[in-house]
Amino acid sequence: RNMYWTIKGTDGCRVLKELDKRNTDIEIIKKRYSAFFGTNLDSILTKSKAQTLLLAGVNTHACVRMTAIDAFQRDYNVLIALDCIDSYNKEYHEVSLKYLLDGIAEGYKNSELISLWGESADSIWVK
Repeated sequence: RNMYWTIKGTDGCRVLKELDKRNTDIEIIKKRYSAFFGTNLDSILTKSKAQTLLLAGVNTHACVRMTAIDAFQRDYNVLIALDCIDSYNKEYHEVSLKYLLDGIAEGYKNSELISLWGESADSIWVK
């Protein structure tokens, strides 16, 4: 099987400078497909009274799908940034996205998200 992991201290684990990471950002190290599994993500979201999650990342068929389903099962509104997800296998991506958009999540292109929330990511927290 062609399986790869991101290992702490390697370039694959480095946060891209284009992501504009801030000192106030919360970082969660996930070790399984779902960002909820074995992490304190749900308690952080509950404490902050979050109701909606915007998901981006790879792979659509694994991490994005599992996190979306776990969020949906916890009664969060799940949004997917369509321009910001992908899989190494196009068929896996398309089948998973079709499944997610059929009741689990809503999908939006980046231009639509900017129209909804404006240019500032800070505005997401007040919606």
